[in-house]
Amino acid sequence: MDAAAAAGASRGGGAAQGPPAASCLLPLTLPLTLPLTPAPPAPPWKLPSARARSSRSGTPLAAPPGPRASPAETMRKFNIRKVLDGLTAGSSSASQQPQPQQHTPGNREPEIQETLQSEHFQLCKTVRHGFPYQPSALAFDPVQKILAVGTQTGALRLFGRPGVECYCQHDSGAAVIQLQFLINEGALVSALADDTLHLWNLRQKRPAILHSLKFCRERVTFCHLPFQSKWLYVGTERGNIHIVNVESFTLSGYVIMWNKAIELSSKSHPGPIVHISDNPMDEGKLLIGFESGTVVLWDLKSKKGDYRYTYDEAIHSVAWHHEGKQFICSHSDGTLTIWNVRSPAKPVQTITPHGKQLKDGKKPEPCKPILKVEFKTSRSGEPFIILSGGLSYDTVGRRPCLTVMHGKSTAVLEMDYSIVDFLTLCETPYANDFQEPYAVVVLLEKDLVLIDLAQNGYPIFENPYPLSIHESPVTCCEYFADCPVDLIPALYSVGARQKRQGYSKKEWPINGGNWGLGAQSYPEIIITGHADGSVKFWDASAITLQVLYKLKTAKVFEKSRNKDDKPNTDIVDEDPYAIQIISWCPESRMLCIAGVSAHVIIYRFSKQEVIIEVIPMLEVRLLYEINDVESPEGEQAPPLSTPVGAASPQPIPPQSHPSTSSSSSDGLRDNVPCLKVKNSPLKQSPGYQAELIIQLVWVGGEPPQQITSLAVNSSYGLVVFGNCNGIAIVDYLQKAVLLNLGTIELYGSNDPYRREPRSPRKSRQPSGAGLCDINEGTVVPEDRCKSPTSAKMSRKLSLPTDLKPDLDVKDNSFSRSRSSSVTSIDKESREAISALHFCETFTRKADSSPSPCLWVGTTLGTVLVIALNLPPGGEQRLLQPVIVSPSGTILRLKGGILRMAFLDTTGCLVPPAYESWKEHNVPEEKDEKEKLKKKRPVSVSPSSSQEISENQYAVICSEKQAKVISLPTQNCAYKQSITETSFVLRGDIVALSNSICLACFCANGHIMSFSLPSLRPLLDVYYLPLTNMRIARTFCFTNNGQALYLVSPTEIQRLTYSQETCENLQEMLGELFTPVETPEAPNRGFFKGLFGGGAQSLDREELFGESSSGKASRSLAQHIPGPGGIEGVKGAASGVVGELARARLALDERGQKLGDLEERTTAMLSSADSFSKHAHEMMLKYKDKKWYQF
Repeated sequence: MDAAAAAGASRGGGAAQGPPAASCLLPLTLPLTLPLTPAPPAPPWKLPSARARSSRSGTPLAAPPGPRASPAETMRKFNIRKVLDGLTAGSSSASQQPQPQQHTPGNREPEIQETLQSEHFQLCKTVRHGFPYQPSALAFDPVQKILAVGTQTGALRLFGRPGVECYCQHDSGAAVIQLQFLINEGALVSALADDTLHLWNLRQKRPAILHSLKFCRERVTFCHLPFQSKWLYVGTERGNIHIVNVESFTLSGYVIMWNKAIELSSKSHPGPIVHISDNPMDEGKLLIGFESGTVVLWDLKSKKGDYRYTYDEAIHSVAWHHEGKQFICSHSDGTLTIWNVRSPAKPVQTITPHGKQLKDGKKPEPCKPILKVEFKTSRSGEPFIILSGGLSYDTVGRRPCLTVMHGKSTAVLEMDYSIVDFLTLCETPYANDFQEPYAVVVLLEKDLVLIDLAQNGYPIFENPYPLSIHESPVTCCEYFADCPVDLIPALYSVGARQKRQGYSKKEWPINGGNWGLGAQSYPEIIITGHADGSVKFWDASAITLQVLYKLKTAKVFEKSRNKDDKPNTDIVDEDPYAIQIISWCPESRMLCIAGVSAHVIIYRFSKQEVIIEVIPMLEVRLLYEINDVESPEGEQAPPLSTPVGAASPQPIPPQSHPSTSSSSSDGLRDNVPCLKVKNSPLKQSPGYQAELIIQLVWVGGEPPQQITSLAVNSSYGLVVFGNCNGIAIVDYLQKAVLLNLGTIELYGSNDPYRREPRSPRKSRQPSGAGLCDINEGTVVPEDRCKSPTSAKMSRKLSLPTDLKPDLDVKDNSFSRSRSSSVTSIDKESREAISALHFCETFTRKADSSPSPCLWVGTTLGTVLVIALNLPPGGEQRLLQPVIVSPSGTILRLKGGILRMAFLDTTGCLVPPAYESWKEHNVPEEKDEKEKLKKKRPVSVSPSSSQEISENQYAVICSEKQAKVISLPTQNCAYKQSITETSFVLRGDIVALSNSICLACFCANGHIMSFSLPSLRPLLDVYYLPLTNMRIARTFCFTNNGQALYLVSPTEIQRLTYSQETCENLQEMLGELFTPVETPEAPNRGFFKGLFGGGAQSLDREELFGESSSGKASRSLAQHIPGPGGIEGVKGAASGVVGELARARLALDERGQKLGDLEERTTAMLSSADSFSKHAHEMMLKYKDKKWYQF
């Protein structure tokens, strides 16, 4: 919650400007290129979104996380190289003498106008979606129709109608043990495990604490607030009951001591208070339940116990019948006891709902404890007794149950997770009337279930909240703002067919609050990848979340039927289908996923159902080998594509692979993928349909390495992926591998690193396919293995070694190493492919026009370029080969490459080319020649395109720094050191306020943004430290100042770094409290009124007020005023609704002050009356006396 304040405080720090490259170091491997000074610019620009997925797996050296080094600190180290760099960067542009080969860009560069300033940025949390992590308490306001859930980490989640949600946090982080609404008052009391009570004001959009009370000498165990009362009963571990005035949050002097409540003859302590409630028909009688089994009916007026009820077994909960003549207790031996109020000797009835009834009148066998019971009546039929727990001990492995007893019928409802708490929703808030229960809310450990009591079979309601994010653990996520407008309806229409049947036909009953005013109108989509191989698409527009469509990627693979089917035990057998990377093109709707079993699946979107006989599949053999005697064919680019030159690619004949069997001659597993693809016909429902499956295979006993980067391009029909062994490019239209190179072979003869040859082992056999080691076709059936690593975490993220010990060890389980012949040191030192970006740009310095190419970034900070020669569109595209040729162009940055993007001469983003989506399962009637690909044009102003020597800028972000490179000259125009002591986890080039910027999240918790192309710092806020790998794995930025990450295993936290969104946020948030009239109290009836029946009221003020009960001991509890007055809204935005909220709060405060004033005025009037009376008496007494007689 303090992020907004922090952002405001540190925003000014982001505005520091200076020469863009003054404090940056040039890497030692590059020739010294002098930075070009930016100058005034051209008009603002609007840019579409561009995304490229990346990941990292190298180990750059770094110190523990800390603040960025200031220029002064850098100078203190006195590195002569840095001093020289500072001097050259600081020197005036007039004195710069560029080297001839750098091809000076003339006067084009200064024309780019940068409109973004630091005042456009502010960081604040917006909303939290998902199921409350580790829930511990539940409450419901039956008039406002609002549900509250408390958690073990001190969080508070409030739910109204679908789309109205709110998240609050107790600063202490202590577990919430109980919640109590002030029904229809717009307030809530929370009791925490650290013995504090808090009063929350829900009448503002961001609820805040008005008062807190900290108990110093006793532990709080149970609270009860009667309807329409301001006196809260607080039970403690010592067995005492204290009474709190919820208006002033002060203690009354009235205390019920345990030793006064129990029998005087009792020698033992009755235990903590587990229940407090007043008799529904007599507010002056309080029912107190002690853990040991004793229940006392306490008379508040006479301050003594009327009746005491004792039972051998410990009590867990107590509930009244609405007439106040009977109550029911649940016990630790699985029994329910029903007591008549006036018969304390023994219970009227003892029931064991799940006990086996034994003959000969013996007691049934003991069962598990009944943790909670509720007793609800209805006018039309039998009462409901609803309970959780109480199953017999012999039901081993049975799922947790909720039991509904209604008349003679007993329904046992099985739950997927253990029950935390449940509440029965009733038509009336009055305890002394027929309850008329209509639903039960069951809070489970990982779900929220609502059961319809009014329909036969007790069906559940369809849950409209986005609480299923964690249905399978989230392993990665991506966020897309400003998508094509037809995407959400298309995904919704195919997702609607996936809905389950059998839900209750009634409306969702939790429907309080009002929606906010959606100021944001652009579509937003979140995609989550999961451990079971599923991919979910969510509509995230206007700070809401709703699931659109779910894709199960595992259904293309054969499942292992018996658990012993483990052909390879040295691979972790956990979640073999888990999603690691998602690459999605919103315009063409092409989807590509990479999974932990080194598999890639390409999907097309279709609204038609199709059945495919055989799913096309490729197997790729990616090898990492340094061998001095290796032939230099990797240096000659053109021959690479020759194997796939055939018009219709055929499976490469077996002789091209001397070892195509499942094991090579020395008995090692070889040429076998990890998963077995189904070979039976597969029905593909409307939605995403598998186009091609690519699997990496075992090589000489070593399992395939996990994929670290992935990119798909619909215009070129290509998908590319890489890992720590190398890179592969696949043509998914022709179903052929175009390139398969080890990372070292990409460099050709220009490799800047000295690499030690591998330990001697069988060298790679030369293949007939040149460098394309592939095997097309199906997998050998008996060869199947599971995930190379546990998929609890998505991908192996390289962390500098100094930081690794600080991370949560439990969360690091995903990077479990495998026992294979390659040592872990060898793996760590390998250069992995960490970033891939398709674009139309300049491949070489001499190029005069842009052409399709692929930019490749590695974990050692190298950027290489691969040129793509595409055949013409239409039929030719399917007949002629795509020629790919590594160009040998090399750039270097410090740290692994994370993200790349391209700008044109006006500073607009040049997005990758794409083909617009069209239904491919419907035959086209038009001429085939018209099926040419539509490519988005490269943004170059036509007037000057003939003679421009410098057409584009490449923006490259690494773990340590960012660079902007002029193209085609490849000069470094700007550079910025992002962090010296930490490393960047995520960097994205995003659109904001009709401009673009680079947004970064560092491992030391800082969120930063930089202008483009000059890389001026615009924002630097300390947000949150990297406490676990989940945050690192899921953090992502997107357009319009939006970002998100997985804050817990079940919840997504969204935030904004846009000043405009922060200002509009107050209007966008929903209202929790809406003015509703309280229902009328039940009519007492003529005879009850005549003969004194019906509910007895009590003047609690008279009993508990200071005048009669005195003041409580000061050392018992400490009152802490909360920030929930006007301060609660200070961080809120200034929109119309914000102003109204402020005005309402001001009126509330003014009303309180007026109330105080009225009381004071009344007191003054009464004192004035008494004074005038005394004065009159005095006057009468001395009326006839002379002055000298006084």
